[in-house]
Amino acid sequence: MQTTDFSLYLITDRHQAGGRPLTEVVRRSLEGGVRAVQLREKDLSGAELCRLAAELRRLTSDFNARLIINDRLDIALAVEADGVHVGVSSLPVAVVRRVMGKGKIIGYSAHSIEEALRAQADNADFVTFGPLFPTPSKAAYGEPCGVKKLANAVSALDIPVIALGGISPANITEALSANVQGIAVISAIMAAADPRGAAASLLKKIEEYARHS
Repeated sequence: MQTTDFSLYLITDRHQAGGRPLTEVVRRSLEGGVRAVQLREKDLSGAELCRLAAELRRLTSDFNARLIINDRLDIALAVEADGVHVGVSSLPVAVVRRVMGKGKIIGYSAHSIEEALRAQADNADFVTFGPLFPTPSKAAYGEPCGVKKLANAVSALDIPVIALGGISPANITEALSANVQGIAVISAIMAAADPRGAAASLLKKIEEYARHS
């Protein structure tokens, strides 16, 4: 198992970047303290995604940050990313682990405790769990799970759980109250006018919560 040594997990969506280049928004988030980025641009061709992944690999390396590729095992291997993030419709975690080996990170998008436990049994390193709050990007996965169910997942699992779905500066403390390892966000940073400031502010809230809990 790889150590999930990040408390803030940025998931990309260039459509929320307000016309700015994705690399610019990611760079500014890294300047703000983000140390893990998941490249998730499902509508790009393989060639386009590979080029973008290579750019982000160079960028994240400059900041000693993790780069995790959503779903595309081939592209993760091609750009020497730190890992892959998969879900219920992806290659099974056990297959990804056999291909990538023990030295890479495998994250899994879980929407139920049973799903999360299966991912853990198959040697995932962490799960994102949600959606915690209402959010358009996760509407297809049904009603928000809420903090109580999230806390139950944290208690049931031995691997780190990262809260996902609709998390913002206004509700991040509620998310952290479930004793999660970290917080995953998209719009809270991608859509922010100042991604660097947004990332720094979220990290400050995470650190303050940890000090007082």
